[in-house]
Amino acid sequence: MLREVVTIDEELCDGCGLCIPACHEGALRIVDGKARLVSDRLCDGLGACLGHCPRGAIRIEHREADAFDEAAVAAQQRAPHGGCPGSRLIHFAPETRAGESRAVADRPAQPSELTHWPVQLHLLSPAAPVLHNARLLVAADCVPVAYAGFHADFLRGRAVVIACPKLDDTSGYVEKLAAMIARSDLQEITVVHMQVPCCAGILHAVLQARQLAGRDVPVEDVVIGIQGEIVSRRHVPYEPRARQVSQPACGRNAQQEGVA
Repeated sequence: MLREVVTIDEELCDGCGLCIPACHEGALRIVDGKARLVSDRLCDGLGACLGHCPRGAIRIEHREADAFDEAAVAAQQRAPHGGCPGSRLIHFAPETRAGESRAVADRPAQPSELTHWPVQLHLLSPAAPVLHNARLLVAADCVPVAYAGFHADFLRGRAVVIACPKLDDTSGYVEKLAAMIARSDLQEITVVHMQVPCCAGILHAVLQARQLAGRDVPVEDVVIGIQGEIVSRRHVPYEPRARQVSQPACGRNAQQEGVA
């Protein structure tokens, strides 16, 4: 089939490996000193790795390729040496946590509600099984520090991704979130961000992604004050052809907002 996949110019590639952890599907490896695509089936063609190559050796190519295989990606992520260890998908089953035999003194005062790893938006694959039919929490990375009840009030019962719309390279956020929405049949999305202008960029990315995916998934916007209080929360209606307005012009990759 004809589709988009990444291709690597071996003349330009110096084998630095910076693209490896950026590939959420584990499709890239260093072989004989060069980055190489392991299999067309593992490449979703979104190009999250492109911005991480200092030599400009990676590009998207439209060519004949095997279809993207989400099952193969899941198997790759479970493999002992599949991709970067820090980005390897791990699912914490609640019953496993509850059955652990640790001394009471070793237990945290408030158990973590985290059910999977990784949590960075850059690292979690849109094909991750933890996203299927999930309630998704998209949180600015300052929120868990500012809001004391983050685990109990927001994280419990949800899959989570975190990001910083001010400091991150956000160039692929909309496309990646759209892929999550389109593939995973999400029940809802809760966006939690700080009450500062740039932080609202994470909401704009989610709303743009919802339009791009063409799915009327419910979105709730929650704003946290810098002293840790909930400032506001509202449901944002789905508007397939909403007007375009400007997003706060700060951060490394200010984008255009799809919904006010």
